[in-house]
Amino acid sequence: MGMAMGRRKLKQQEFWVSVEDMPRTAAHPYYGKVNEVLKEAGFDRKVEHLCRRYYKPTMGRPSQAPGVYFRMLLVGYMEGMGSERGIAWRVADSFSLREFLGFGMTEQTPDHSTVSRTRRLYSVETHKAVFRWMMQVLGAKGLVDGQTVAIDGTTLEANAAMRSIRRRDDGRKYEEYLKELAQAEGIENPTREQLARLDRKRKKKTSNKEWMSPSDPDARIGKMKSGRTHLAHKAEHAVDLESGAIVAVTLQAADQGDTTTVQETLKEAQGNAKLVNERGVEELVADKGYHSGPALMTMHGESVRTYIPEPDRGRRKWQGRQTEQERVYANRRRVQGRRGKQLQKLRSELTERSFAHMYETGGMRRTHLRGRDNILKRLLIHAVGFNLALLLRTQYGMGKPRSLRKGFDTLLAAQIAIVALYMDWMEDSGEFELRAA
Repeated sequence: MGMAMGRRKLKQQEFWVSVEDMPRTAAHPYYGKVNEVLKEAGFDRKVEHLCRRYYKPTMGRPSQAPGVYFRMLLVGYMEGMGSERGIAWRVADSFSLREFLGFGMTEQTPDHSTVSRTRRLYSVETHKAVFRWMMQVLGAKGLVDGQTVAIDGTTLEANAAMRSIRRRDDGRKYEEYLKELAQAEGIENPTREQLARLDRKRKKKTSNKEWMSPSDPDARIGKMKSGRTHLAHKAEHAVDLESGAIVAVTLQAADQGDTTTVQETLKEAQGNAKLVNERGVEELVADKGYHSGPALMTMHGESVRTYIPEPDRGRRKWQGRQTEQERVYANRRRVQGRRGKQLQKLRSELTERSFAHMYETGGMRRTHLRGRDNILKRLLIHAVGFNLALLLRTQYGMGKPRSLRKGFDTLLAAQIAIVALYMDWMEDSGEFELRAA
């Protein structure tokens, strides 16, 4: 007898539903473990102390607790969401995340505008202070040393389109400029494809000295990893080569060279490293983009040994620069030594790992915010999440929610394999056929 097809019907929602009657599965254990770690370390007391100066002691309605704001940014890292709107939606829909933030099932969670207002209220220095607190937590657990660090940078796509840029001198739009070039070549009504073709073949490339983005003035024209030109920012990490923890994160202009930006990142790393050891950074490892004589001189003056490969610049003249020559040659010997080669291998592995977690799976390869300070605030708390994951892996064997899912998948696969082996044994021994008969 055949079966009739069922049809989906909209059911009238009940006006009153008790909490006990609401459908619910078991909460995700990951966020419970995160809260255990944060509670043990005194996270909420720390951030409330740091943010107290932004609020009046008695007047007005109480705002959201600072711990809620920073937890929502951590959710963005753990769930791979760069957008504040997306974070707010995810938190509202998840029982586990409601528990993580301290909200009941019937309470309204913060919306994206609340997150944005709070971000604008707290300074960059406050976000840096939260990052430093996490460094101290790792240091107390023996998970970060900070004496040997690697520095590397990566480009982030800005939340601004190339076609929106304007000339700094007269305010002309980029598209208008290209149309003028097309008309000069006899093309009266150029199509978008013709304009793009003209842009690619012209010899004089777009310069940051001539052009800017009105929507994100801090963004700069630069090359992405894919090779295409886009408005971008440059994130730079200092990573501990003993543990892989991020010791410092800075945000630089995308058109700034590595030898220029390394000074700020090293300064941040020095200050943070001294929170967990008295001497600070003692050894710096980087790729050849960071090599220059003046940069090596500066680092030597700060008592930092360098391991930076030297690009091929041909024969160099050292007349009148004997001290610089000595620093370059000493760095060259260290790079070519056994330890230098080991450190370069670690640098490549650990810095790329931090980029992958922060920007690829962490959802920040394309920035959803505009302005250097706003983006840097997110990067700092993403780095807190990265270092927190290091602590979670040490204590519980899981760094992100998806890592626990992988563990369940592995366990299920193992159970299936055991059952299959048992069935094969039953079949080979004749037990299966006997029972089937």
